[in-house]
Amino acid sequence: MIQPCPIAAPGQRVGLLGGSFNPAHAGHLHISRIALRRLGLDRVWWLLSPGNPLKPDAPASLARRLDAAKAVLDGHPRIQATGIERDLRTVYTVDTIRALKALYPAVRFVWLMGADNLSQFHRWRRWAEIMHAVPVAVMARPGEQVRAGLSKTAQRFNAARIPEYEAAALPFREPPCWTMLTHPTSPLSSTALRASGAWA
Repeated sequence: MIQPCPIAAPGQRVGLLGGSFNPAHAGHLHISRIALRRLGLDRVWWLLSPGNPLKPDAPASLARRLDAAKAVLDGHPRIQATGIERDLRTVYTVDTIRALKALYPAVRFVWLMGADNLSQFHRWRRWAEIMHAVPVAVMARPGEQVRAGLSKTAQRFNAARIPEYEAAALPFREPPCWTMLTHPTSPLSSTALRASGAWA
């Protein structure tokens, strides 16, 4: 059974890390810990999507992916894996964010994504609306920083970018606002794990 909605107190700063998590791995945990520290977050929620509309192949069942994510987290007190998108009946990030803001009107949400996602963010449904809905933190990914910095999204919202040294203020800024964090990266990827047969 998918767990109920996560709990967040008014005023808390919550990072949202969306994706298929097919499977979750230590790299997801690594960037979540960095986001907690660098952005001054109280919580990070992993939003395990029922399915990614930009990927042609269906992921493993949500229940299986959620169990795997919980195993990776190993009871971390401030990072929670959730299948809330299934219960919200949302498929697209823009709709999920709108629904979460309605459910938690006093919570300060920050959207977290890898630099590889920023490079193709303009392909997401109503992507500009997402940028206007919540602050966005872009996490470093191996070999992706330059391409992300030259992306359509980065260029369009260049004036809304805040310097990395002000990252802790991001949750308190009015969107559109975003920053890119540089940090040690993990070579792990869900794609590689599936290719290796470690997630059959």
